[in-house]
Amino acid sequence: MPTDVIMPQMGESITEGTLTKWLKKVGDKVDRDEPLFEISTDKVDAEIPSPAGGTLQEIKIAEGTTVQINTVVAVIGDGATGSKGAAAPAKAASGSASAQETAAKPADDSVTPAAANAPAAERAAESAASSGGGAGTDVLMPQMGESITEGTITKWLKQVGEKVERDEPLFEISTDKVDAEIPSPVAGTVSEIKVQAGETVAINTVVAVIGGAAGSVGKAAAPAKAAAATPQAPAAAATATPAASAPAAASAGERVRSSPLVRKIAKDNNVDLGQLAGSGSGGRITKQDIMGHLEGAPATSSAPTKVSGARPGTPTSAGSAKPAPPAAPASAPLPGELVPMTKMRAIIAKRMVESKQTSPHVHTVFKVDMTRIVRLREKEKSKYEQRNGVKLTFMPFITRAAIMALRKHPVVNASIEGDAIRYNKNINIGIAVALEWGLIVPVIKQAEERNFLGVARAIVDVAERARGKKLAADEISGGTFTLTNSGIFGEQFGMPIINQPQSAILGIGGLGKEAVVVTDKDGADSIAIRSIQHLTLGFDHRIVDGADAGKFMSDFKAYLENWNEDIG
Repeated sequence: MPTDVIMPQMGESITEGTLTKWLKKVGDKVDRDEPLFEISTDKVDAEIPSPAGGTLQEIKIAEGTTVQINTVVAVIGDGATGSKGAAAPAKAASGSASAQETAAKPADDSVTPAAANAPAAERAAESAASSGGGAGTDVLMPQMGESITEGTITKWLKQVGEKVERDEPLFEISTDKVDAEIPSPVAGTVSEIKVQAGETVAINTVVAVIGGAAGSVGKAAAPAKAAAATPQAPAAAATATPAASAPAAASAGERVRSSPLVRKIAKDNNVDLGQLAGSGSGGRITKQDIMGHLEGAPATSSAPTKVSGARPGTPTSAGSAKPAPPAAPASAPLPGELVPMTKMRAIIAKRMVESKQTSPHVHTVFKVDMTRIVRLREKEKSKYEQRNGVKLTFMPFITRAAIMALRKHPVVNASIEGDAIRYNKNINIGIAVALEWGLIVPVIKQAEERNFLGVARAIVDVAERARGKKLAADEISGGTFTLTNSGIFGEQFGMPIINQPQSAILGIGGLGKEAVVVTDKDGADSIAIRSIQHLTLGFDHRIVDGADAGKFMSDFKAYLENWNEDIG
């Protein structure tokens, strides 16, 4: 039976993709999961694998054509290794037996590049192994971003024996990118939980089973603690070895898994990708791998540098080390409860230390007279909420002023890549949101294209979804400038740490009334009560000079103090 090949959805917000290259031509044989064509979207370039083995019978979409997701782009004829069913996306699988077969997990338990980039709910459904005889559907640890290799289950929202609907939240996870609720890939009853809350496992590990007899185990349901047996283990081991000692070149006919960008970099620098160890899902070679190889560093290393108690340059060998001083008498631990860090808190700690070690931080504090905006808000806030459905806060005023200043001073919106500076085309504003369990920074993409009302609505939307654990992976990455509002707790100003790889962060201090000297148009001075706010720009002195920071803040301050923008 022929199998339709569709344009996949590469992210929740993606509605179309451009077919950039066919890797097979009509009449060619293709194996299941063998790269079939390449696509490009506004989020990612990727190779798309064949959903079945057989012969490429028909190509319906020519190279260079942009089509909607779920469009049939080709047809695979029957072959010895063919599989039944059309390659429909997981969202279309509900109520369809053939679609359930399509969603079945590949025999080699590998996860394709398309699945690795799909939203968590779709990926879990597409990867669910639904074997015959009512054996149940495996629920996998999803991949929440290209660089994510593991996740921690923080909470089960359903227990064994409880019923669950398709797309109903099943469990919560924490990764180094996001905390999220993961929906059930199918409707049924939770028959088995394989990974307990608090455990960290590799992506694609079976964490639960929906339906089937309690305790039944599918062929992919290896114990969670045996994660070394998952497809991720070889990649994880490879990351610990330098590129120079990577495995030998891929054997003839074996295709190296990599993106078009990686292959272009390799071609430009005469690099044989077969000599590199990939750290991505299923051994895929990432941009980080090849850049590390070109710089003479290990292919990738996510482990932080070990910090010893010795000063730099101090000998550490057994023969040259000085005798250790007598140990101080052991003291009893202080009274209190010792609680392990959550996954999210540990990651925040690591990222903050890395940022301070990476960027030479400099901070500049400006006092801004917000009286004009305070009066405008008091006058308009009731009508504004009735008219637009969102509360009128000070955040959209500050965000809009930052956007306007960033347009004039693009270096503050830039970032460092190696020995080069990337001047970002778009202004992607990160809004730090304090949660009960940590801090998260959702990103408003292309904020420069939004008016005041659009910014106000976006701020409310991302904050609410952050607190509800409803953010997608791509919504907490790609920021170019961050705002953090600690002034709501009463502080005058703070010295925030830069969110890497950005070059600056704006700390919003408390808003209060102060007696200040004001000068009228005739030059006469007087004392007046004004609404004053302290705002701090933390910047990376490698890329932003003090003069740049001062000019940025001066324009930012002037925009707020002389506000004349329509608020909608």
